[in-house]
Amino acid sequence: MATIANLTRKSDGSLDGTLATLNVQAPISIVPNGRKAKDNEPDFRVISRRNGYELGAGWNRISRSTGEEYVSVSLSAPEFGSIYCNLAPAPGDDPNKMVLIWNPA
Repeated sequence: MATIANLTRKSDGSLDGTLATLNVQAPISIVPNGRKAKDNEPDFRVISRRNGYELGAGWNRISRSTGEEYVSVSLSAPEFGSIYCNLAPAPGDDPNKMVLIWNPA
């Protein structure tokens, strides 16, 4: 699985970083969805910091195998189609560093 974004958690709970694939390099933010009105609405929105367009969304999930919480993210744009990934802690000891891991399944 490939890392497609490196992110840093901000004090307001959002994450800023760069989405990087072979064809795309774009500054993004993952922000909590403060207007969530229904259970099936996303817990997070993925926004392009370059132009403000929404690129995707994220949902809090619980792993069936470990019981741990994680965030499942879906991204979509004409440049790359649909990408599914998971938000995870980045390698190292900094709890404010996160990565998006591409999930090709």
